[in-house]
Amino acid sequence: MAVINSVLSWYLKKRVSKIEYLINKPHEVQDKMLRGLIKKACTTEWGKKHEYLSIKSYDEYKNRVPLSDYDSFKPYINRTIKGEKDILWPGTIKWFAKSSGTTNDRSKFIPVSYESLHHCHYRGGRDVLGVYCHNRPDTQIFRGKGLTIGGSQHISEINKESYLGDLSAVLLQNVPFWAEMLRIPSLNVALMEDWEKKLNIIAKESISQNVTNISGVPSWNLILLKKILNITGRSNVLEVWPNLELLIHGGVSFLPYREQYQKLIPSDAMYYLETYNASEGFFALQDIKDSDDMLLMLDYGVFYEFIPMEQMENESPEALSLDQVEKGKNYALVISTNGGLWRYIIGDTIMITDTNPYRIKVSGRTRNYINAFGEEVIVDNADKALFKACRETDAIIKEYTGAPVYLGDNSFAAHEYLIEFEKQPQDIESFAKIFDRELQNINSDYEAKRSSDIMLKNLIVRNMPKGTFYKWMKKRGKIGGQNKVPRLYNTRKYVEDILVIKNKL
Repeated sequence: MAVINSVLSWYLKKRVSKIEYLINKPHEVQDKMLRGLIKKACTTEWGKKHEYLSIKSYDEYKNRVPLSDYDSFKPYINRTIKGEKDILWPGTIKWFAKSSGTTNDRSKFIPVSYESLHHCHYRGGRDVLGVYCHNRPDTQIFRGKGLTIGGSQHISEINKESYLGDLSAVLLQNVPFWAEMLRIPSLNVALMEDWEKKLNIIAKESISQNVTNISGVPSWNLILLKKILNITGRSNVLEVWPNLELLIHGGVSFLPYREQYQKLIPSDAMYYLETYNASEGFFALQDIKDSDDMLLMLDYGVFYEFIPMEQMENESPEALSLDQVEKGKNYALVISTNGGLWRYIIGDTIMITDTNPYRIKVSGRTRNYINAFGEEVIVDNADKALFKACRETDAIIKEYTGAPVYLGDNSFAAHEYLIEFEKQPQDIESFAKIFDRELQNINSDYEAKRSSDIMLKNLIVRNMPKGTFYKWMKKRGKIGGQNKVPRLYNTRKYVEDILVIKNKL
């Protein structure tokens, strides 16, 4: 295993010089990326419709191809699932990543072409390990196993050659043989659809393994780690896996979970690396330890555009190219990809934290915010304010969601948060006051609406019984590594549903 560790570390670190080129020549790389995508797709139905063959510049591309969402692409994707080729991307696409749905559909099915699988998703995974090995030359990560909780998959009933499943399931099904040798659990366990049964089996199977790294969504991995400690009777994870050195996480903000992980894995040498990958592609990775932002990856077959958040309510918002964005601003992310998505509004919002090099942080969803009264509170605001409240009250949050309370005849307007604590604050009212204070410090629009209690009254925190969010997610059929609790929502749709669950406990 020592030889394998040395060879793989050397191989993966070779990409670092190419990443440095991306950092030094970002605009040239993105310009080349757009031209390459257009050239590749010019003979597809979509490319012919929008006359890709004659597009010579970004401005021509932007003027000719409309901004689109999933509903716009759905007819094309459905035809691709049925086996039609050369629709959005050259050739036949057999893999489709199942993602959370739209207003009109319970699920989305994102095409995963050969190019997006190998030149985007897998390249991103390799780069995370390459950057880690570069930053930590003494790593022994490949002397043990990587633990990954996969999703589930089934063969499409429409076309037996098309496969639908969570992105993690699609990746595991196609993983290179050398990577398969270095990961657990076995593929048949990883792809089980019964999540409760799967977690129990993974916990029991992994206890005897030399696990050096874990990857996945923080909330689900936390459930697994606690299950393992419960089975073994150990006080922390390092007593089970003494060589554990890396956690690769993504999907939700790590901030609410960091303290819990540090207690479960009590080691200053433990590395935590964030990634920004979705069904639509792999977009960014954390290349500096303990950083709050991620490096935007520019050569994964993805061309990026950015819509300023103040324009998202416009009927025809204006998208900007990479060289037009500003540091410290929030944008809705738009992508054109080697999976056949063109000027696709992915639904995520990102903040540009630096432009030399381009670094970002995921700030929320275009629908994942509270703006019922002009306060424009995003998930990043709530995460930071809750982190401060937890620090000052010695509390730990397991899950939360928030929504507005609307002004009524006998009620006042406010924000209401349902929080399930891992460790309760001694005084929930003090916690709420600190949370409210910090949210005002972070968000001036919220502060203005809270001024003198004229528009918004004191923020409301409701303490949820343990297991509330799990039962709610299970009721919705959202158990699994790719499913996350929506942090904020601009209506009371989720809050009211969760309160019904809470009242039954």
